[in-house]
Amino acid sequence: MTVQHLGAARSPWIPFAVAASVAVLTILDVVKVNVVLTPLEETLDASPTQTGLVVAGYVLAFGIALVPSGRLGDQWNRKAMFMIGLVTFTIASLAAALAPTATFLVVTRILQGIAAGMLMPQVLGLVQTLFQGQARGQAFGIFGAAIGLGTAFGPTIGGLFLGSFGSELGWRWTFGMNVPLALLIIPLALWLIPAPQPETGDADLDLVGVTLMATAVLFVMLPFVLTTGSDDQPARWLFLPLGIIVALVFVRWENRYRAAGKSPVLDFTLFSYSSYRNGVIITTLWFSAMPAMFLVMTLFNQQGLGHDPVAVGLITVPFALISAIVAAVTGRYTFRHATTLVIWGFAIFIVSLIGLVAISVFVPPEHNPVAMAIVLAIAGIGPGFIMSANQMRTLIEVPMHQGGVAGSFQQVGQRLGNAIGIAIGSAIFYAMVAAVPRQASGLPDPNDPASVATYAGAFQMAMVVLILFSLTALVFASLDHRARKRQLAAQS
Repeated sequence: MTVQHLGAARSPWIPFAVAASVAVLTILDVVKVNVVLTPLEETLDASPTQTGLVVAGYVLAFGIALVPSGRLGDQWNRKAMFMIGLVTFTIASLAAALAPTATFLVVTRILQGIAAGMLMPQVLGLVQTLFQGQARGQAFGIFGAAIGLGTAFGPTIGGLFLGSFGSELGWRWTFGMNVPLALLIIPLALWLIPAPQPETGDADLDLVGVTLMATAVLFVMLPFVLTTGSDDQPARWLFLPLGIIVALVFVRWENRYRAAGKSPVLDFTLFSYSSYRNGVIITTLWFSAMPAMFLVMTLFNQQGLGHDPVAVGLITVPFALISAIVAAVTGRYTFRHATTLVIWGFAIFIVSLIGLVAISVFVPPEHNPVAMAIVLAIAGIGPGFIMSANQMRTLIEVPMHQGGVAGSFQQVGQRLGNAIGIAIGSAIFYAMVAAVPRQASGLPDPNDPASVATYAGAFQMAMVVLILFSLTALVFASLDHRARKRQLAAQS
C-alpha cells in the first residue's frame, strides 16, 4: 500500500492536527512581536517606522498572498503549496532571528508574511475537504481554540524570551523559535497530509486577476500599515482611493472572466450567500478590535506603567486558556447555533473592554496587570464563542472546491482588519503620548503621575475606538442571526 493510500485511510484528525499547528505558528507571528518592539528600538536602533513595519509588514504580506495562494491550492496542489509555504516560513524565521539591521529584519518579516499567506488557505481548504457536517463544526471549534491560544499566548511567549535571555537574545529567539518547531513539522506534513483533492477542471490561474487582487489589497492596506502615530506622511492616504479603483477594476475583470466561461480568482457569487457575506464583515471587524486591544494594552502597561515584559506577557494567559477551552467545548454546537454564539461572544467581549477601560481609571498602576488578567479571563469567553462559530457559519454554504479561496478571502478580511485596528489604535495612542518627557533610556518615567495619566488617557481613547468596532460587528452578527432564522423558516 502506498503512502498516499495510508494517508487516505488514516483518521482525518491527524493531518488536521499537523496543519492546525502550522496555522498557530503563523498567527503567533502576528502578535508575539508586540512585546519586543521596545527591545528592537534599543538593540537595533530601529526607528518607530521600522518597528511598525516589523508588525505591519508581516500582516501586509500575509494579506496580499492569501487569495492567490488559496486559488493555487484549490486548483493545483494544496499539499505542495503547504510544503512550499512551510519551508519558506522556516527560512524567513531563521533570517529574522539573525537579522543584523532593522531594515534586514523588516525584509525577512515581509517574506515570513508571504509564506504565512501561502499556508493559511491550505489549512482552511483541508478542513473543508476532510470534514463534513457536525464534524466540520468540531474541527473549526478546535481550530478556533488553537488560533485563540496563538493570539493570546503570543505576548506571553515574547515576554518569557525577553525575561530569560535579555533584550537582544530575547527578541531573536522570539522569531527563531519557529525554526526547530517547523523542522519537526516538515517531515510530519510530508507523511501525513493527504495529497489528493477533488478535481476542479482545468487549472486556470487568471494571472491578471491575481495581479489586480494583490495590488488592490496592497494599496488598501498600505496607508494603515504605514500609520505609526509618529511623523506619518499624509500622502500615504492617496493609496486608499487608488486601492478602491483597482478593486473596482478587479471586480469588473472577474465578472467578465467568469461570464466568458473561465474560472476567476474570486467567484463573487460567493457573496450571494448571506452567511459568507456577513461572516467576512464580522471577521474583519473582529480582527480590527482584538489584536489592537492586545497591542495598546501592552504599550500602556510596558511603556506607560513600567511593568516588566514577562509580567505584561502573562496578562493574556487567562484569556488564552479560557478562549481555547470555550472554543473547543462549543465547537460541537456551532453547526446549529453559530449565529447565537457569535452574538453572545461579542456582547461578553464588549463588556470586558469596558472593564479594561474602568481598570485604567480606578485601579492603582501597580495592580493593573492582575486586574486586567482577571477581566481578560472573562473576555476570553467572547472569542471562544466567536472564532469557531463565525468560521463555521462563514463557510457552511461554500462549495467544497472553493473552500481554499473562500477561506483565504476571509483571512484577507482578518489581515485587513488587523492592519486597520492596529493602525488606528496605535496612531491614537502614540499621538497622545508624543509629548510625554522621556528618560535617558528613551522611555517615560512610570513614577511620574502626569506621564501615567497621559498614557492612561491614550489607552482609554484607543479602547473607545475598538469598542465601536466591536459594536458594529455585533450589529452584523444580529443581522446574520435574523437571516439564519428566515432561512430556517423557509425550509420548514
